[in-house]
Amino acid sequence: MRHLIIGNGPAGVVAAETLRRADAQAEITLIGDEAEPPYSRMAIPYLLSGKIGEPGTYLRKDADHFERLRIQLLHGRVAGLDAGQQTVTLSDGSTLAWDKLLIATGAHPLRPPIPGIDLPQVLSCWTLADARRIAAAVAPGARVLQMGAGFIGCIILESLAARGPQLTVVEMGERMVPRMMDEVAGAMIRRWCAGKGVLVKTGRRVVSIEPAGEALRVTLDDGECVEVDALINATGVKPNVDFLAGSGVAVDIGILVDDSMQTSVAGIYAAGDVAEAVEFGTGRRVVNAIQPDAVEQARIAALNMAGQSAALPGTFVFNVLDTMGLISASFGQWQEFPGCSSAQLLDEAEYRYLRLVFDGEQLVGANSIGHSENIGVLRGLIQGRVRLGEWKARLLANPLLLSEAYLAKGLAATQ
Repeated sequence: MRHLIIGNGPAGVVAAETLRRADAQAEITLIGDEAEPPYSRMAIPYLLSGKIGEPGTYLRKDADHFERLRIQLLHGRVAGLDAGQQTVTLSDGSTLAWDKLLIATGAHPLRPPIPGIDLPQVLSCWTLADARRIAAAVAPGARVLQMGAGFIGCIILESLAARGPQLTVVEMGERMVPRMMDEVAGAMIRRWCAGKGVLVKTGRRVVSIEPAGEALRVTLDDGECVEVDALINATGVKPNVDFLAGSGVAVDIGILVDDSMQTSVAGIYAAGDVAEAVEFGTGRRVVNAIQPDAVEQARIAALNMAGQSAALPGTFVFNVLDTMGLISASFGQWQEFPGCSSAQLLDEAEYRYLRLVFDGEQLVGANSIGHSENIGVLRGLIQGRVRLGEWKARLLANPLLLSEAYLAKGLAATQ
């Protein structure tokens, strides 16, 4: 059996290792388009902040790890896929054949259509090569503007701030991390950033970027002009699916998959930031670009590729964010909806906020800042679909009784 995996990030690596455990004799090829050992993009902020060196980003630290597992690593970019012939074509014209295929190609940074976006001082923070360019451009005292304050943007923000620049962040949404946090939480994170010396402008967007000697002149939509030494583009990412044009693999935003992670074409699977799977609890299809979900999807896909039956119960949307020491988290259906009920606690002075969202007797979503001790309990109650019974009324009255509710209902339900 020939297994081919396109993409050597966390999803691709976990899939390859799972396949080897399931089939000692299979041919396993893992192909990546960067001239680097397989690494984690989520480790790049730690690299930029000086907490680790480049080897610290590598997914597997032993140089002979893949060789020992007889997993072949190839460097190349896939340009096209022929499902009928079961081959992929690389950008150099060569082809690779497969019996089972996993697409784990991840995503790439969006480049908004702004005049000047291609100037050399405009940088992304997505690859190790990007990190090297940022390290060279962002020194203590440098004037830096970052576009975007979503989940990825806030991770990048922290690593940039650690380098000591004069940092301004522009977010077109009305609050920070608008896809993760409600208005109260987004405003709290913004106030925290301001206290750490980071200027955040929400409800604003960059409309043009022009050279200003060796610097850049950045114009915002309200007419304000800012001169900076570097501009970091953190406006979001998009799944890498362009090479699938004409392949027959169904694509919406990402690649559509079933609960086995199989695509619309038998024998072809997808996992990670490129996959659009059914969301836990709602039945909606979502691209859930977080590493824990990516590796679980990869494990499920690999087991099915090896002939074992495995199913994903639903991609679970949750995010935990450390913004310069302020821990925030969102879980499930944190946005309120018709028929739901909710409870919240707010302590502005101590930067503590907790909001719970219920559907009937079940906790289905939450926003949390400064309550990191409850992260595991929140996930357990929501993902376990725990029926709270009388504990719902207690949590509505006092959301801090989460651990007690979990002990009474969550653990009891598993015994």
